[in-house]
Amino acid sequence: MSRIAATFARLTQQRRKALIPFITAGDPAPADCVPLMHALVAGGADIVELGVPFSDPMADGPVIQRSSERALQHGVRLRDVIGYVAEFRKTNTDTPVVLFGYANPIEAMGVDVFAAAAKAAGADGALVVDYPPEEAQRLVDTLDAVGLDTVFLLAPTTSDARLAQVAALGRGYLYYVSLKGVTGAANIDVGDVAQRIAHIRKYTRLPVGVGFGIRDGQTARSVAQVADAVVIGSRLVQEIESAPADAVARAQAFIAGIRTAMDEIRDGQAA
Repeated sequence: MSRIAATFARLTQQRRKALIPFITAGDPAPADCVPLMHALVAGGADIVELGVPFSDPMADGPVIQRSSERALQHGVRLRDVIGYVAEFRKTNTDTPVVLFGYANPIEAMGVDVFAAAAKAAGADGALVVDYPPEEAQRLVDTLDAVGLDTVFLLAPTTSDARLAQVAALGRGYLYYVSLKGVTGAANIDVGDVAQRIAHIRKYTRLPVGVGFGIRDGQTARSVAQVADAVVIGSRLVQEIESAPADAVARAQAFIAGIRTAMDEIRDGQAA
């Protein structure tokens, strides 16, 4: 069983939902990446999505775009990100890490080389935004061969035909984008999300996480009542951006607040 599958199985037994924070590797500075990863786990993260800086992050709003620009200015590239995972694994062998990024850096490195390096470093999967399911079979096969999960995005506009494709190709979990648009967009309609997740579950047994538009504990708690995981990125990156010198402590405190709110469901305190 993969680390991702084992994590979701454990959380199911505990009647808890997965908290999956996203940070951009190398932001606010390269030396902060691994301490930030550990801080997120200390705050209650179950899986860490580690963003690979890219010059044209088309699915990301201005907050994450700026974080990617800062990391690139520090010279952080895909090989560096993989190195951060290896460093993280020296003291954390349990928390899954998913590399989140775009196709260009992977293609430049070579899909086979990327898969081998990511696996050797201790990564657990990859989410590549701009590999559509119609073109992702080689990526899936290559990651499958080394034991890495390929995570796919689903959108409110995803057709049933494409949903079936993604359900067949996806590994680990599916990431439902709750809003039309980019990361950091406006508030989400939890009722609409609940209906959409119920429909997605007709096609897959994979856990379904929800991201985009989750900005506080109340929203995270509401989403956790209908989804298997809550993914939070832009709001966390804002915390890092607002006080880079205190990024590690602020990130841990923010995630701890989200974790507490989500666990109120299990503890019977949710409204």
